[in-house]
Amino acid sequence: MDQEKIQLYLTRFFLFLLFAAVVGNFIAENWLNLFTSVLAIILIYLPSYLTDKNYLQIPTGLQFIIIVFIFASMYLGEQREFYYRFWWWDSMLHLIYGMGMGFIGFVMVYVLNKNENIDVVLSPIFVAVFAFSFAVTIGVFWEIFEFWMDTIFGLNMQKSGLVDTMFDLMEDCAGALITSTIGYFYIKTKRPSRFQRYLSEVLEKNSKFFKK
Repeated sequence: MDQEKIQLYLTRFFLFLLFAAVVGNFIAENWLNLFTSVLAIILIYLPSYLTDKNYLQIPTGLQFIIIVFIFASMYLGEQREFYYRFWWWDSMLHLIYGMGMGFIGFVMVYVLNKNENIDVVLSPIFVAVFAFSFAVTIGVFWEIFEFWMDTIFGLNMQKSGLVDTMFDLMEDCAGALITSTIGYFYIKTKRPSRFQRYLSEVLEKNSKFFKK
């Protein structure tokens, strides 16, 4: 069985669990978990929807990583209480999140740096710093969102409050630092790597966004 079929079956399994959670939470009148389940289903379908409609081409491998992240955070983390069962669960997800946002930031500035219509050549260190800063900034906005959700709706997204927020931001920084460092050495050396493969695939599939 090839990799794409495995990813497809796992995605269907995740969706089955989420649809079952929708039914169970509706019967139990657990409206918060019901909302979380529905939102997770929408977010899991979103990458393939964008690709099918040709709005944004996301490689299959990256789509699956996004799906696993959504399932791990919104279903396992929130509804199955993995955040409380495993002390490292939240830290792992924030590390992955920081790496993912760092990759997106790197792609954005890398495309601008390669655009011949823009008469500016950015150094590898600037590209890496931008990718790092982009990821951390998104992380800050997320923590602000958690604060206001807890304040307005009485949720517990921040868990232990300030301590949780600070550790989340440090983990975001660590993930962003990993991706930006890999990106820096990619620009400097151009050595083949998984990072280079994903970057090339993203740029090739979305070349319409930065053509001359």
